[in-house]
Amino acid sequence: MTDITTGPLDGVRVIDLSTVVMGPYAAQILGDLGADVIKIESPADTVRVGEYRTTPGMTALNLNVNRNKRSVALNLKDETEREQALKLIDTADVLITNMRPGALARLGLNYADVAARNPRLVYAHAQGFRSDSDRAGNAAYDETVQASSGLVDVTNRALGEPVYLPTIIGDKVSSLTIAYSVLAALVHRDKTGQGQQIEIPMTDTLIAFNLVEHLAGHTYEPATGPTGFALSMTKGHAAVRTKDGLACVIPYNPQNFRDFFAAAGRPDLAADPRVNDDAINRADNEWLSAQIAVCAPALTTEEWAEVCAKHSIPMAPVLELDNAHEDPYVRDGHLLDTVEHPSEGTIRTVGIPVKFSATPGSIRRLAPLAGQDTAEVLAEL
Repeated sequence: MTDITTGPLDGVRVIDLSTVVMGPYAAQILGDLGADVIKIESPADTVRVGEYRTTPGMTALNLNVNRNKRSVALNLKDETEREQALKLIDTADVLITNMRPGALARLGLNYADVAARNPRLVYAHAQGFRSDSDRAGNAAYDETVQASSGLVDVTNRALGEPVYLPTIIGDKVSSLTIAYSVLAALVHRDKTGQGQQIEIPMTDTLIAFNLVEHLAGHTYEPATGPTGFALSMTKGHAAVRTKDGLACVIPYNPQNFRDFFAAAGRPDLAADPRVNDDAINRADNEWLSAQIAVCAPALTTEEWAEVCAKHSIPMAPVLELDNAHEDPYVRDGHLLDTVEHPSEGTIRTVGIPVKFSATPGSIRRLAPLAGQDTAEVLAEL
């Protein structure tokens, strides 16, 4: 594990009353930055469902979103245990939950209930759709959020198929949104003494994320062009095959293109008018992407890395996940470290990507067993 440091959120207590990925990952980020995160969970936590190696419930996903937390097992439907949960919330600075509003109301855990007891609490409630919309009660998963945010329209237009991105981008972007929103609310609380409720709808979050570039010509009224960021929507806009692997090679200006084609031994392409036009249109983009793919096998990935570094052409080798732990950039940055888990043995853990010069975060605890810290945490009450 990384050297143990307190982190910038030392002294902040977070109650993680969430499941799956969105809430737990946000709480883990806060834990990585030094917060004391207490996860209240039941055996039905979906992050703990799935394949495991040694201990039931200790799945790969659980290990990846529940480090730097203490786990307290409480049955919120039991009056005594629910009161214990409320007493824990009384001690907290932040509560993160993605339970449905109806369930929170039935359990006496909605914002009005807990704020009456702890008015300084920052209450972050994540859900699929906005609470004042006609979809408020609808179930939401990453695929439904990708569809309702316009991402599936982007993949359909760019690839000719309405495929989902092969990553849970809605959950993870929403996790980051929860984290920065909580930090902003804590700043306000420390200035005024007043807590507040934050609502983080996944769909709204991903619509905002998606439209940064893809609103494009519809940014203006009347529209000056179509939606969709032209470069991203270009046919053939993809990594290319080099002589020995895969790489991203993205010349961005005429000089980049001339240098690229010259290195590939294609002076004819370097002199082509389409390469030397500062106002490259969509058709030219597609032609250029095709020529890059044709020329890339002329050199190895390492040779292209040297050429591109020399000529300031954006380039990166494609990281193969199976070999990520051997990649020098990943290894040297401690983005994947091998550690010994108390119950699961040798595992790999993802590093903390953000570096603080004065208050670095650290991995102080690996993901706990369900309920592992119940006695310790409740004794603190």
